[in-house]
Amino acid sequence: MNMQVTQGVQPPPPPSSLAEMKLPLVMMRDILIKTMFRKNIDTASELSEAVCLPRAVTQELIDISREQKLVEATGTLNANSGGEMGYQLTDAGKSRALDALSQSEYFGAMPVPLDVYREQVKRQSIRNIQISRDELTNAMGHLVLPDSLLDHLGPAVSAGRSILMYGPPGNGKSSISNGIRDAMGDKIYVPRAIEYAGQVITVYDPIVHAKAEVETDDPNSLRRKRTFDTRYVRCERPTVITGGELSLEMLDLVYNPTARTYQAPLQLKSTGGIFIVDDLGRQAEPPQTLVNRWIVPLEESKDILALQSGEKFEVPFDTLVIFSTNLHPNEIFDQAALRRIFFKIKIDGPNQANFLKIFAMVAKKKQMPLDEAALVHLLKVKYPTIENIYANYQPVFLIDQMISICEFEGIPYQMTPDLIDRAWANMFVKEETIIH
Repeated sequence: MNMQVTQGVQPPPPPSSLAEMKLPLVMMRDILIKTMFRKNIDTASELSEAVCLPRAVTQELIDISREQKLVEATGTLNANSGGEMGYQLTDAGKSRALDALSQSEYFGAMPVPLDVYREQVKRQSIRNIQISRDELTNAMGHLVLPDSLLDHLGPAVSAGRSILMYGPPGNGKSSISNGIRDAMGDKIYVPRAIEYAGQVITVYDPIVHAKAEVETDDPNSLRRKRTFDTRYVRCERPTVITGGELSLEMLDLVYNPTARTYQAPLQLKSTGGIFIVDDLGRQAEPPQTLVNRWIVPLEESKDILALQSGEKFEVPFDTLVIFSTNLHPNEIFDQAALRRIFFKIKIDGPNQANFLKIFAMVAKKKQMPLDEAALVHLLKVKYPTIENIYANYQPVFLIDQMISICEFEGIPYQMTPDLIDRAWANMFVKEETIIH
C-alpha cells in the first residue's frame, strides 16, 4: 500500500453550524422530521447519527423545528440514552412529515450540496495518484507480464486518463484492469447522497463501494480519530465493471417515481476510481456510439446529467476509464474517437517462455506435478496445430481439465500426453458440419 497517498487524501471536515451546510433550511428541517417519523427516533444523539450531522448542528435543527411547533420535548429523560431529553413530533409535525414524504421519500443522511462535493472530488482526484513501478508490479504479482507492458501501463495509470486495451481474448485484459485497481491502495470519501436544485441524488452504493475499516476510537485517547464529515463513507477507490450489458441509459440519472428520488448513474458512482468497459463491441449500441457519450467527460473532466424536468447540470467526472476489447481499434472507432482515448495498449498472448512460466506457476498452485514428456507433447504436437498461438487462459484451462479427469478416474494428479490430448479436446471444438 502506498502510505504516502493514504495520508494524502484530505477528509471532508464536518460542518460546525447549519449556516455552513449550504442546504435550504426547509429541506434540512423536512429531512429531520421525516427521519424522526420513519425511524421512530426520539433523542438528539440518535438523530445526529441518523442524519449524519454533528450533535450541535442536529440540536440547532431540533430547536428550529421546536420553534415552528413541529417537534416538542417529551419532558422525560431517556434512561437508555444517558439521561438525554426525549423529543417527539407534534400533530403538526406528523402532518408536515407526511406531506414532505409525499414530495420525496428521502430521509436519513443529510445530502452534500453538489458544489461542496466538487471540492472533495478535487481533494481526492484520481489524477493526484502517482503509482511507482514497484507498486504496479506488486499489484500484478499474480500475472506474468512482459516488462514492456508495464512501461506503457504505468504512465497511463498515473495520468488518470482513458486507456484502451485491445488484443486477442483470454490474455488477462480484465485481470490487468483489476490489478490497476489494486495498485491504488488509498481510501477516498464517497457521499451517501448529494443535492442539486432541491433534488436528492443517492451516490453511495454498497454493491459498488467497498467500505474501508473505520478506525475504532481508543476509549483512553483524548483525541477521537473519526473527525470527518459522516455524510460521507470512507471507501476503497471504487471500481465499476460493465460488459456486454452496458447501455447508454445506464449512464443517465435513475429516477424512482415512487420515492421521488434519484440514483447516481454508474460513472458518477465510480468518481475517484475506475470505470471498466469490458468486451467493448458486445454491447447493443455500437462502440463508436458508446465512446461518443464519453467524449465531453474525457476531455473536460465534467459530465452532463438531466433531471426529470429536463434541466441539465454538470457533475464532476474524475474517473480512469478503461476500455477493453478483443477487436482491433480501427475496426470499431473512427480516428476522432481514437484520438480522444489517451493511451492505447495492445495486450498480446505470451511467448513460449512466458507461457511455460505461467504453466509451471499454475501447476504448482494446483499441486499438479509437471511431466517433461507431457510438456514436450503439448509444445511439439498440440500447439503447432494452432500455429503456436499461446494465450494466458490456456494453462489454467488445461490443468483444471486434467485435474477433473484424474479425480473422475480416481488416480493421483498427473500429467501425461494422453491427459494432455483429452484436456486439449475440450479447449478447442473440432470444425465439423452438424447434420440435422
